[in-house]
Amino acid sequence: METPAEPKNLSITSRLNSFVAASKVGKRFKITERRTTFTTELRAGTATFLTMAYILAVNASILTDSGGPCTIADCNNPSEFCRLPPVDPGYAACLERTRKDLIVATVASSLIGCLIMGIFANLPLALAPGMGTNAYFAYTVVGYHGTGNVPYKSALTAIFIEGLLFLLISAVGLRAKLAKLVPKPVRISSSAGIGLFLAFIGLQNNQGIGLVGYSPSTLVTLAACPRSSRKALAPVFTSANSTVSLIPGGTVSSELFCTNHRMESPTFWLGIVGFVIIAYCLVKNIKGAMIYGIIFVTVISWFRNTAVTAFPDTDAGNSAYQYFKKVVDVHAIKSTAGALNFKGMNKGHFWEALVTFLYVDILDTTGTLYSMARFAGFTDENGDFEGQYFAFMSDAASIVIGSLLGTSPVTAFIESSTGIREGGRTGLTALTVAGYFFLAFFFTPLLASIPAWAVGPPLILVGVLMMRSVVEVEWDDMRQAIPAFVTLILMPLTYSIAYGLIGGIGTFIVLHLWDWAENFLGRYGIKKAMINGNNFQNERADNVNNSSASQGDDKRPEV
Repeated sequence: METPAEPKNLSITSRLNSFVAASKVGKRFKITERRTTFTTELRAGTATFLTMAYILAVNASILTDSGGPCTIADCNNPSEFCRLPPVDPGYAACLERTRKDLIVATVASSLIGCLIMGIFANLPLALAPGMGTNAYFAYTVVGYHGTGNVPYKSALTAIFIEGLLFLLISAVGLRAKLAKLVPKPVRISSSAGIGLFLAFIGLQNNQGIGLVGYSPSTLVTLAACPRSSRKALAPVFTSANSTVSLIPGGTVSSELFCTNHRMESPTFWLGIVGFVIIAYCLVKNIKGAMIYGIIFVTVISWFRNTAVTAFPDTDAGNSAYQYFKKVVDVHAIKSTAGALNFKGMNKGHFWEALVTFLYVDILDTTGTLYSMARFAGFTDENGDFEGQYFAFMSDAASIVIGSLLGTSPVTAFIESSTGIREGGRTGLTALTVAGYFFLAFFFTPLLASIPAWAVGPPLILVGVLMMRSVVEVEWDDMRQAIPAFVTLILMPLTYSIAYGLIGGIGTFIVLHLWDWAENFLGRYGIKKAMINGNNFQNERADNVNNSSASQGDDKRPEV
């Protein structure tokens, strides 16, 4: 009896996928069970990394604004004002060293977090220092160049302790129970809310194409003006002697206000080309859509002396170009690693920051994990998903590691949805991202040079993909629809996933208080007794009325 002939002319990719799926690695990561392939996981990891690679430069820039470990002693001419613009040259040099340290700290904490998530949780989720918490750390807790209430080293200590508490909450399983207390309409709409949040980020100028800008009358408006027409803003007040000063706690914004020439930005239109490329690939179901758009826009932007260059002819542009030309650069952390200081723990601002970081992490990171798991189709009817315990442990452990390296809290990145859209379903996607972060140790100059207008288009289109969950909300039931909408709208407009969850949960509680009160009274028989009492009174009233009516009838003359 002849054995069936093996299929011939299999491509190298197919052979590789079959080999890995049948190997111990494939069985360990359940490639066949989750209906994916090895090359799909690699492509998904690549898409995720390219979408979130901006965090290398952005996170370092935001945290550097806090001043890091730099102090007045680093100034050439030490004074209270040497940290403020115009910044003292000595302090500026310290900030540049700190920025490089923080790039490496971002890479290292992200690498470790992705490794833990991929190996132990086997989920396609990437981790990195979260946007939002890094801004809170830099501008509210530590303050611009250390002008806040908590020094940089004490703030890292607060994150370290908060991370340990968060790890304990996750280890005992309390975090999963807390997450399940989130009402169903809030859980469902949080995925779409995060999608709107991502799209809003992608539409802005700092991390996107710049279509949306600031308006003093309507808060946001149409922008997309060239660099020469953008201005920075600052909250100031005029004193009695006509001196203009910065409001305490206020910071100077980035260049977000368009004075004229709206819709004339060359980088905006290049970003639109990237948007069309990705959108067309999605329509035609072409694999690697996000990657093609990002690479096209990035390569065009690397040419100098063009209207769309990522390296304009300015001091900052020249410095970025000199760093870009290095291509390979290995930098060792010198000042931010292990920079903890436990001396400020007796101050109220320290514990205020710690509690804020803790509740934001509980709501924000947990909500992100559940939303990504739901987007990937991992959740069951109870909202649970395979590997959730180790997923919770992964980001909690990463927060502790990140604080020891000098960075703000690490969280599951919502840009992981890009890789999930590309077909990522196992921890191999996270390990691929970890591999790219390892390469980033050496190729940081290239990765840090991906412009914002290359990252914006995929963020917007990922927002489109994440909106699909809104169809599961029961919009005809106002007690379900209103909390879902509040969650949906607050996430992008408050620039916080945590605030959206708080608003949705609070609205759900208020709208259900009456029903809960009735159930509570009914459980202990109070409501039943009240109803019986009302019925008894009504019966007595009816009897009185009936007897009065009968007496009246007796007095009537007979016909």
